[in-house]
Amino acid sequence: MGSIFRSEEMCLVQLFFQTETAYCCVNELGELGLVQFRDLNPGIIAFQRKFVNEVRRCEEMERILRFLEKEITKANIPIIESAENDKAPCPRDVIELETAFEKLEKELKEINTNQEALKNNCLELIELKFLLQITEDFFEEAESQLSGSELPSEESVSVTGFSRRHSSTSGGGRLKLRFVAGVIKRERFPAFERLLWRVCHGNIVLRHVEINGPTEDRMAGEFISKDVFIVFFQGEQFKSKVRKICDGFHATVYPCPETLHERMEMSAGVNLRLEDIHMILDQTEKHRNNLLLSAAKDIHKWNVKVKKMKAIYYTLNLCNIDITQKCLIAEIWCPVTDLKKVHYTLTKESVQNGSTMPPILNRIETKQTPPTFNKTNTFTAGFQNIVDAYGVGNYREVNPAPYSIITFPFIFAIMFGDCGHGLIMAMMALGMILYEKYHRNIEMNNEILSILYHGRYIILLMGLFSIYTGLIYNDCFSRTFNLFGSAWNVRAMFQPNGPWSNETLQKSPILQLNPAVLGVFSGKPYPFGIDPIWNIAVNKLTFLNSYKMKMSVILGVIHMLFGVTLSLLNHIYFKELNNIFLEFIPEVIFLTALFGYLVFLIIFKWCIFTVYESEIAPSILVHFINMLMFTYSGPAMTPFYCKQRSVQTFLVLIALLAVPWMLLIKPYLLYSDHQRTKHKFSFGDIFVQQAIHTIEYCLGCVSNTASYLRLWALSLAHAELSEVLWHMVLHNGFTANKGLSAIGLTIIFAVFAVLSVAILLVMEGLSAFLHALRLHWVEFQNKFYKGAGYKFIPFSFTDICKK
Repeated sequence: MGSIFRSEEMCLVQLFFQTETAYCCVNELGELGLVQFRDLNPGIIAFQRKFVNEVRRCEEMERILRFLEKEITKANIPIIESAENDKAPCPRDVIELETAFEKLEKELKEINTNQEALKNNCLELIELKFLLQITEDFFEEAESQLSGSELPSEESVSVTGFSRRHSSTSGGGRLKLRFVAGVIKRERFPAFERLLWRVCHGNIVLRHVEINGPTEDRMAGEFISKDVFIVFFQGEQFKSKVRKICDGFHATVYPCPETLHERMEMSAGVNLRLEDIHMILDQTEKHRNNLLLSAAKDIHKWNVKVKKMKAIYYTLNLCNIDITQKCLIAEIWCPVTDLKKVHYTLTKESVQNGSTMPPILNRIETKQTPPTFNKTNTFTAGFQNIVDAYGVGNYREVNPAPYSIITFPFIFAIMFGDCGHGLIMAMMALGMILYEKYHRNIEMNNEILSILYHGRYIILLMGLFSIYTGLIYNDCFSRTFNLFGSAWNVRAMFQPNGPWSNETLQKSPILQLNPAVLGVFSGKPYPFGIDPIWNIAVNKLTFLNSYKMKMSVILGVIHMLFGVTLSLLNHIYFKELNNIFLEFIPEVIFLTALFGYLVFLIIFKWCIFTVYESEIAPSILVHFINMLMFTYSGPAMTPFYCKQRSVQTFLVLIALLAVPWMLLIKPYLLYSDHQRTKHKFSFGDIFVQQAIHTIEYCLGCVSNTASYLRLWALSLAHAELSEVLWHMVLHNGFTANKGLSAIGLTIIFAVFAVLSVAILLVMEGLSAFLHALRLHWVEFQNKFYKGAGYKFIPFSFTDICKK
C-alpha cells in the first residue's frame, strides 16, 4: 500500500552528537524539517533546563525586534521581506548580534526621549507665544476703549487699574489689580469660570480667547483644543485662590510680564527659541528616519534568525546530557524512508564543523504509538486538511484523503449542478493557481482570502465537476441546451395522427404528450443528460424530484459500501482476521441485504418498465416498507418479478441475523481466549463497546441513507433559485413592454450578475460545501476511519517562521 493511501511508516531513533556541534546539527535538522524531537526531560520545569539562559537571551532579542518593528510601523516605513533563506547565526555570532540590537534600541530610545522633550518644550513655547499675543491684544483693546472717551481722570485710571504701559499697577491709584494668564482645555473652561466667580464672589475680571487650531497632547497622544485666559484680581489673597483653582483644573499658568517692553522682549525670545527647536526637531526626525530605514531593510531577516535560534535552543532543552558533559542524547520520530537522508545531513554537518565524533543514530523499539504523518503537496494538502479537521488518523490506517480528491468535489457538484456557475468557480480557482506567486502574501492580510487561496485546487475540482453534473442536468443559469435534438415530437400529436387540433390549443392551457401516439416519442433517450423538453414541461419538478431522489439513494449506498470496503484494508493490514469475519462480513451483509436491495429495485424499475408503462409501475417505497414489515397483500403489492416474496424474506432474515452476529460472537470469542490465557479481562466493557458499535452501525445505515437525500434537496434548491433569479431579473429585462436602452439592460445584467455571485455562488456554494463535508465526515469516514491519532509535527524552520 503506497504512502499516499496510508500514513508514513515512522521509527523512533536515538541520536548522539557532540555538545560542541549540537547547535549546528539541530540547525540542519530544522532546515530539513523531517524529524520530531521527544521531550526527554518531562519532569524538569523550563527555568531549570540547561539552555534556559540562551532561550531568555533570544526572548530579549525578540522584545527588542518587536519594539523596532513597532517604531518602523509608526513611522509608516515599509518592511522589506527577504526572499533568501537566512540561516540561524553561529553561537559565536549571537553576542555580536545581541550587541547590535541593544545599541540600536538604546540609540532609538534616546532619540525618542529627546524628541519627546523637544516637542513638549515646543508645545509650551507655542502656547506662551499665543498667550503673549492674545494678552497684548487684550491690553490694546482696553487702552483703545479708554482713549475713545474723554481724557480719563486720575480716579478713573486708579479704578480700572490697568493701561497698556503700566498694566496692572497704577502709581497713584487706589486700586492695584494683578493678573494671572495661562492655557486650559476648552471643555474645562465653563466649570473653571463658574468656580472662579463663586470663590472670588465676583471680584475678578476674566477674559479668554480660543487658540486657533488644536494642539497635540504628547502624553495622551491626541489633539486637543485649548483656550488662553487672563484673570484680573486685587490682593494676594485672591492670587493664591486663583492659582489653586488653576492647579485643580490642570491649567498651565505662564509668567507674563506686566509691562509692554518686557512682554515684547519675551515674545522675541520665544520666537527665536521656537525657530531653534524646529530646526533641531527636523534634524532629529531625519536622523530617526534614517535609523529606522536602515533597520527596516534587515528587520525581517533578524526576526527569522532569532526565531530559528530560539527554536534550536528550545529543542536542545528537550535533549539529555551524558555524564561526561560532552555528548547530547536526543530521541526523534522520523519517517523510515527519510532516515538515510537525516543521517547523511548530520554526518555532513559534523564534518564541516570539525567534530571528532560523527553523530550516531540507533533505531530503538518502542511500544508507544508513533505520530501520524501523511506526505502532501500543494494539490493534496487541501484535501488532507479537510480529513484532519475531522480528526488525525490512527497510525498507518487507511487515509481517506486520496479518495476524497474524487468523491468530495463530485458530491459537491451533485448539489451544485450548473455548468455556468461551475465554469465561473473553475475560472476563479484557475486564476489563483496561475497567479500563485502573486497571492502568497494574501494569508498575511485577509483570513477569508487565505482560506480560498489554500483551497484553490479544491475549488477548481468542484468547479470542473459542477460543469460535468450541470451538463447531465442540462442546466446552465437555469437554461438548457438542445445539442442532440429532443426525443419528443410535439407535431406528431396533431391530426391526422394525433388527437390535437387548433381548437385544442385555444381551449386547453395545459396539454400532455402521449408517448403511445406514433411519432411522439422516438424511444431513444437523450444521448447525454436530461432531455431539454423537460425545461418547458409543467411536471418538470415532479420528474426531477423522482430522478434526483433515486440518484441520491444510489450514490449514497455506493459511497457507504465503499467506506465499509476500505475497513477491510485496515483489518488485513493490522492482521485483525477476527474483525473480518465478525465485523466486516456482517456489516456488508446488513447494508447490501437492505439498502443494496433498494438500489437494485430502483435500477430494475428503470430497466424493466418503459415510458409507456410508467402509470402501472409499482411503487418502490411501498414495496420496501412492506418488505421490512413482511406485508405482501393488498392492491398496491404488484410484484416486480417472480419469487419476489421469497427473495425479500431471505434478505430481511439474513440482515436480522447479522445483528447478533456483530453483537455477540466477538465478545464471546475474546472472553474464551482470555479464559485460556488467564489474563485479566472485563467482559462487560467489551460487550458494551461492541453493543455501541453494532447499534451505531445498524441505525447509522438507516439514518445515513436518508442523509444522502440532501443531495436531492440541495440540487433542486439550487436549480429553483437559479430559475427564480432568471425570471425575476434578466427575463423581465428582455421581455419588457417598452424596449429598454443599452444602459438599462447593462444595469439589469449587473444586478443579475451580483445576485448570482452573492446568492448562488457564495451562499449556495458554501451550503453545498458544508453538506459535502458532513457526508464525508459522518456517512463515509465513520465506516473505516477512527481519527484518534496525533499528528506528526516536525521540527521545521519553514513552519516556525510562518507563525
